[in-house]
Amino acid sequence: MIDLGLSKLAIIGVVALIVIGPEKLPKVARMAGTLYGRAQRYLHDVKSEVSREIELEELRNLQKNVQEQAQSIKADVENSIAQNMADVEEAFRVDDHSSHTHHAGDAYSSASTEDLSRKAKEFRRKRLVRTSAVPLWYKQRNGGRSHVVSGAARVARFRPRNGKPPASFY
Repeated sequence: MIDLGLSKLAIIGVVALIVIGPEKLPKVARMAGTLYGRAQRYLHDVKSEVSREIELEELRNLQKNVQEQAQSIKADVENSIAQNMADVEEAFRVDDHSSHTHHAGDAYSSASTEDLSRKAKEFRRKRLVRTSAVPLWYKQRNGGRSHVVSGAARVARFRPRNGKPPASFY
């Protein structure tokens, strides 16, 4: 770049004053400053556009890599699902074949009824716990409400009456 010191700028100013004249020098200086500012903005815009294009290209490459990896993962998952489904179907075929030949259905049905009765008993117990009422003495001791009051009833309870004037603090 051009190395402009204070002495060189002074020489350029004196030459411009002699060549252009003192009347036109302020207009020319203003125009030169405006052109210099426009040139700087243009260069800044060009630099930012180039950097934006470089970043956009990097993002495109990153997106391409991510899509390729996603496709490979999807293919792997689909392959493993297909393999697992094939294994499950094979196990069902073997289980169906063995249950038809050995008649092991009686032991399964007895275990199933025992399991069902146990689950029904647990369900009744859990339902009783869910629906049972909490005793009043427990609510009073622990600060629970003894009865439910709706929002409208609470508002009506604390709203001042029209007939009475409000009580004075004095």
